[in-house]
Amino acid sequence: MTIEQELKTSRFQNDIQKAELNIMFTASWLKMQVSKRLKEYDLTNEQFNVLRIIRGQAPHAVCVKDITERMIDRNSNTTRLLDKLAEKGLIWREPSAEDRRELCISLTKAGQQVLKKIDNREKKYTPNVSTGLTDLEAQLLNILLDKLRETL
Repeated sequence: MTIEQELKTSRFQNDIQKAELNIMFTASWLKMQVSKRLKEYDLTNEQFNVLRIIRGQAPHAVCVKDITERMIDRNSNTTRLLDKLAEKGLIWREPSAEDRRELCISLTKAGQQVLKKIDNREKKYTPNVSTGLTDLEAQLLNILLDKLRETL
């Protein structure tokens, strides 16, 4: 569907406004699609993002402040997210050797396994089937989105 059909309007001030609305609508739509896929793993988008950040630092633990800096939604409460992941047995927290006030976070075996299950499920979809974009289109979109953030 076009953005006009989705928003049930054909009136935009200009193409820039239309693009902004299209990006915001698409971001919300994409987040909802990912949420649906994560539901079977009892994870939210934000929890999944945190798990991926932690995995990206393996085999080293990562400090809470570093997780917060790398999150997609930086308005999320990192401590609350980590509490939920710890309750689920997906992460391990330990005091930092350098600064006892800081906690370092690692994935547990269960955390590694849930990410592996998600990865295996996602591999079943080819990139252009899951997003509807070819590799070249995805590259162009990435360039344009990066440019948008750089100029604002």
